[in-house]
Order: sequence, then C-alpha cells, then structure tokens
Amino acid sequence: MAQNSKDAQKRASRAERRAAEAAAMKARAEQMEKERKQQTIIGAIVVAVLVILVAIGAFTVYHNMHKNAETQASTQTVEEAYDKLQKVKNTPKLVDDKGGLLISKNGYGKSVDGAPTVAIYMDFLCPGCGNLHRQLDADLQKMVDAGQINLDLHFMAFMDKWSTDEYSSRAANAAIYLAEHDSNPTHLITFMEKMYAEDFQPEESSNYKSVSDDQIREQMIASGVSEDVADKAFGRDYQDWLDAVDTYTPKRSELWNTSGTYKDSMTTPTVTINGKFWNMNQLSTAQETIEEGLLEAIGIKSDDIGKEGVMPSIGSDKDPISNTTGE
Repeated sequence: MAQNSKDAQKRASRAERRAAEAAAMKARAEQMEKERKQQTIIGAIVVAVLVILVAIGAFTVYHNMHKNAETQASTQTVEEAYDKLQKVKNTPKLVDDKGGLLISKNGYGKSVDGAPTVAIYMDFLCPGCGNLHRQLDADLQKMVDAGQINLDLHFMAFMDKWSTDEYSSRAANAAIYLAEHDSNPTHLITFMEKMYAEDFQPEESSNYKSVSDDQIREQMIASGVSEDVADKAFGRDYQDWLDAVDTYTPKRSELWNTSGTYKDSMTTPTVTINGKFWNMNQLSTAQETIEEGLLEAIGIKSDDIGKEGVMPSIGSDKDPISNTTGE
C-alpha cells in the first residue's frame, strides 16, 4: 500500500509539472505573438518550444532525434556549419554555396549585369514572411521580368515545431523541387504568392490547422506546374540540406538585426540588397510600407516598375538607400 501511494504521488507530481509547463508554453506563445509582429525569432524560441513539447509528450521518435541534432548544431561555429552544409549529398543543383536560389529574367542562376540583387530569407509558416510577400511578390515578378533586379530566394524550415505536421519542411521541399524540375521561374514566384495568400497560409502554434500535401500540390498546379512535377514534390528530397541551412543561416552575422527587439540575432523575414542587410525597422520611423520602403531602398519609382531599360539607381554594387535619411 505504501509503495502504491508513493507511485500515485509521483504520477501526480509529473502531471502537475506537465500542466505547469504547458501553461508556461501558452503564456510564452501569447507574449511572442505580441512582440513578433512582422518578424519571427530564430533560435531561442525553437529550443524553448522543443523543451516544452518534449515535456508534454508531443514528440515522436523523429522529433527526439532531431532535437539531439539541433543541440549539437547549436554549438557549431559558422565555419563548421558552413562546412557541413557543403557536404550534404542531396544538395539542390540550382542553389549557391550559401543556400540561395537566384532568379532573373535570364532564368535560374543567371544574374543580370548592373541589376541589384534582392535576397529574401523566409519560412512558409512565418507570419511576417506572409505579410512581406503579399506586399512584394507582384512587384518582384515585374522587376525580375524587366531585368530590373536579380531575386535571391533562401528557403528555410525552422518553424516545423510551430505546426503539427512539419508544414515548413514540406512546403520548402516542394518549392525547391519545383525549381529543380520546372525551368520556368515565374511558376516558383507564383507558387510563393499562392502559399502566402491570406486565405491559404496557416497560422502557427496553437492556431495551426493542418495543411495536407494535396492542398500544397493544388497550389503548385494552379501556379502553372505540371501534374507530373507536382505529384513528385513531396518526397522530402532536400530535408538534410534544409536542416543544414537552418543551422548555418542564423549564424551568419551579416544577417543579424542591427536594431530592435532582436538585435544581434537573425529573424525571418530577412532581406539583403546587394548583400547588405536592409533594416526594415526603419520603415515605422519613415512611415512607409514594405513595398514603398524596398522601392526607395533600391532607388526606383513605383511608376517605373516593370519598365525595361529603367534600372534602380543603386545598380549592382551600391548599398541600399536608407529609408530614414535617404542616403
């Protein structure tokens, strides 16, 4: 009887700890919702969510293995993480050594001379990324088609833990597969538009509602992708590479926020222009939308978007123009 009593007490104690940890997770998630707005923090939040999910028994064996890999990855230097990225066997053929997928009017991997390069780092579940792409994708497509910019896309999948079915990884793998097996870059940009549409992009964390592979497949086909390509886009072909990207990219100090709540850390969305960090925190001070701010930063007027022969003033080598000082 005494032993049974002790066992019951232990079970009750564990249940209380799980309840307390679950409550802490909910409170933390609500606080982050208020703070995040256009950006979603990488790193510490991921680790915190992993710990809580393990405590309440929500991980599968795969998640536990992935957690161990992330713990090891957190101790790597940027050089070590870069080296590991280069050694991934199933690396997409079109990406560069830092994980970027370049698009221009000349196609994949072929830049337009004299045009600035706009790089975007994203996660398909990230709400700030959705906000950015809903404002920019139409203009980005027009400027790419006119040879006014080179577009450098960096897909990430660190937000799997904020969904119940690894949505970020499934969506990112599908996007990369599309690029690797469909030679028309317009289809990829259109696919991003549809994935980030307000009536499609799911919310994260406790508000997440499962999105099936078939639903993502429908968005691919609606973007002009053949059914044959879409049918084969969900084998998670590039998962090892994405895992390596998720470790390496946040360690790149040139991508860290230079001000704001998340100073000296990377968040998504992150945008660079000609390789220089674009500080979107300036937009609130300048009272500009993301669209207005980007056009000012590269030096082109909205009326000139899509006009061949009219190029952004910063060219391919100048820093982005400050949204607060205009210099």
